[in-house]
Amino acid sequence: MGVRKNFVFDEETAKHLEEIARIQHKTQTQILQESIRKIYAEIEHRKKLSALEEVAGSLTGKIGPLDAKKARSKETGRKYGC
Repeated sequence: MGVRKNFVFDEETAKHLEEIARIQHKTQTQILQESIRKIYAEIEHRKKLSALEEVAGSLTGKIGPLDAKKARSKETGRKYGC
């Protein structure tokens, strides 16, 4: 079941949408749905890459801007007067 949404486009955008739909032999709704899916897929891809970078950083001792190895080294130096 679909959800009805109403949008207001400036004239130039509306003409572009009509032309894209005509050239691709698709409805304007299909053009918008495909565009939104593509943009959202890119957003999801960036989220996954970001999560992967965080995991990869944790394997090297880096958690965000914090380097766990350096933090431990400084604490050890303070503890033992090095």
